[in-house]
Amino acid sequence: MRLVPLLLALGLTGTAFAAERETRIPEAAVTAAAQLREQALADNTGWNVVESLTTEIGPRLAGSEADARAVAWAQAKFKALGFDKVWIEPVTFPKWERRGEIASVLGAYAQPLTITALGGSPAGTVEGEVVHFADLAALEAAPEGSLTGKIAFVDYQMKAARDGSDYRNGGATRSKGPSAAIRKGAAGFLMRSAGTDSHRLPHTGITRFDEGLTPVPSAALSVPDANQLARLAARGPTSIRMALDCGWDGQATSYNVIGEITGRTKPDEVVLIGAHLDSWDLGTGAVDDGAGVAITMAAGHLIGKMKQPPERSIRVVAFANEEQGLHGGIAYAAKHMGDLRKHQLGAESDFGAGRIYAFNTGAPAHARAATEQIAKALAPLGIEYAPDQGGAGPDISPFSAKGLTWGWLAQDGSDYFDLHHTADDTLDKIDPKALAQNVAAYAVFAYLVAEADGDFGSAPRADAAASE
Repeated sequence: MRLVPLLLALGLTGTAFAAERETRIPEAAVTAAAQLREQALADNTGWNVVESLTTEIGPRLAGSEADARAVAWAQAKFKALGFDKVWIEPVTFPKWERRGEIASVLGAYAQPLTITALGGSPAGTVEGEVVHFADLAALEAAPEGSLTGKIAFVDYQMKAARDGSDYRNGGATRSKGPSAAIRKGAAGFLMRSAGTDSHRLPHTGITRFDEGLTPVPSAALSVPDANQLARLAARGPTSIRMALDCGWDGQATSYNVIGEITGRTKPDEVVLIGAHLDSWDLGTGAVDDGAGVAITMAAGHLIGKMKQPPERSIRVVAFANEEQGLHGGIAYAAKHMGDLRKHQLGAESDFGAGRIYAFNTGAPAHARAATEQIAKALAPLGIEYAPDQGGAGPDISPFSAKGLTWGWLAQDGSDYFDLHHTADDTLDKIDPKALAQNVAAYAVFAYLVAEADGDFGSAPRADAAASE
């Protein structure tokens, strides 16, 4: 007998069947989560972890010696925090190195400029007249060949926002600008940093060169230096000299470092939380993303200290090389695709250490009641339920695209892009109380997902499978 006639024969309506499938969280777990929340707010594990990482390792450029030390650090830290299982999974990628950079204005107004090479830029020295563009669209609209022998300067000024939404424009300038400049004949590319600060500290970040183009030296100016260069260009033709010593140097292998608190009844089903272990090389990677590593490690640690483990396992992943192309997240998704259904839900902390203000999941209708229960448990932390918002974090997104259900804990990023990818990304920028609020939120969230009766809808997507 087919399913629908069978249900009708048994007198089960569609509503009754949906109710039987509905994912809920037992009240005992909700009560335990409230205690966990208060314990986490009073705990300093998160601070201790990020202090350790930034002090003992410092900046962790993917593929560097410091990156290798960070992998060893993460394995030792997971073990010290009481995770039952700790292992590594290899991630291989092209290795980019920065060795030096310098720039200056030439001629009557000669003076130095503060710049940093964009990740992926080749080495080289270029001299030429600067051509000023207000934004990426203006560069793309320039006539073909109009920049031959010149240096394109895109002066887009990012706007601060709690959700960091204008990064789509600042980031697009960095990732697409060099290729657009090359197509117009440019010998080099400069941009106002993708940042919202006014410090003389440039923001780095990865860039791309479209296939078939010969890469040119590409760099970002600090915000005050971008203002200075724009004023000079407005006075008349202005030339600069830019020398970058950087570039690709073969392949490197790093590792996703994984720690797990084993579930008591369903140990092969996991709740995935994580952050990326690598950082850029200018600061110490405290906000991006040492904070996320600390938040998720501490959340798993506190769940592991409870009187009894949750039903499912809590898996914390310190992802490799997010900064240069989500390499760790892509590798994790590829390796664990066969276990996708066993991943209840995945969430990543990768937007600094500001307080979490909103929550949602991508769960289907049958698990929305459980999402609402989690939201209610998070409300005392000042976190609002935002049922129509959110999405997967960067390293979660490759797996989410294949069908993993995402969780979203939105951090206040009002000042995140003051620090992002700069030498100012250091431990002193983290507020310990805000960090503890993050740890409490992740601990409550992960614990309740692990305790749920029913699933959150993770399943292979037909469109993802068809595209492979």
